[in-house]
Amino acid sequence: MTSRLILPLLTIVALLTACNGQADNNQTIDASEALYAIDDFAEQTITFQEVPERIAALSSGDMDIIYALGGSLVGRPTTSLDLVSEEAEDVEQIGSTHEIDLEKLTYVQPDVVLGHTQMNAKDVPTIQGLGAQMILTDAQSVEDIKAQVLLFGEMLQKEDEAAEIVETITNKVSEIQSAARDERVSVLLVYGAPGTYMAALPNSLSGDLLDIAGADNIASDFDRLEAYPQYAQINTERVVEANPDYIFIMSHGNSTEVKDGFLKEMEQNAAWNEINAVKNNHIELLPSDLFGTNPGTRVTEALDFLVSLFESAPEDS
Repeated sequence: MTSRLILPLLTIVALLTACNGQADNNQTIDASEALYAIDDFAEQTITFQEVPERIAALSSGDMDIIYALGGSLVGRPTTSLDLVSEEAEDVEQIGSTHEIDLEKLTYVQPDVVLGHTQMNAKDVPTIQGLGAQMILTDAQSVEDIKAQVLLFGEMLQKEDEAAEIVETITNKVSEIQSAARDERVSVLLVYGAPGTYMAALPNSLSGDLLDIAGADNIASDFDRLEAYPQYAQINTERVVEANPDYIFIMSHGNSTEVKDGFLKEMEQNAAWNEINAVKNNHIELLPSDLFGTNPGTRVTEALDFLVSLFESAPEDS
């Protein structure tokens, strides 16, 4: 998707001219003059003369990590999800990784914009033109989230705080894995929007969380989609054959509508009602702020939520 260019051309030119001094400082720092440098997930080396104070985040996970590290934001993602910090309520909403609001982003004059490696790589020149640097990351696993925490800790020069957060996440994973059930349940993990449903694969963040929580992903051998390699097309017959114990549905919004639409589509198969998940009423809507998007440091809450769903399942399910 392309970013929205809302300001008239002449206004943008004027704003870029006003930001030229800042752009020169951020983008042409000689390595010998830099105070420190970091390497992001896209293998960009970003240098800093001082710790950035004006940070804009395009995703809720990045926002959460910055606040967890004791930082602050001048721009936050446009979202209907609950905010991780009361401080964020008054922060300007600047769009998302899917669609950046350049007018509002220009208004807040960030030093750094936090974006996504796949969705925002194309936006780097535009962000640099606004006098800011763009740091690209993504999270397809708990290990990726830990790496994000450490990277943002380097950026904010809060390495000790970052190490503590990573240790907390690591301990949570170890705790869950050490208490794993002998019998793993099977799960279909659905990511949906009205009229569109995909099965999350093990190489997705939600798939990784599922594995850590002690469940088997029935879509592990489904063919991945070329455009979305962490997901696969859902085949009703294969779902019926796999007979999952649970069906989890994730969505960014309109969760009830997504669930109703998915069930209506699946119920067209006569064998649907014979699936264990259907017979035992184990079809769950997962919280949007913890699943279907990067929850940041709240990944520990996401893991606890999954474990709590499995605790009541019989060992011979």
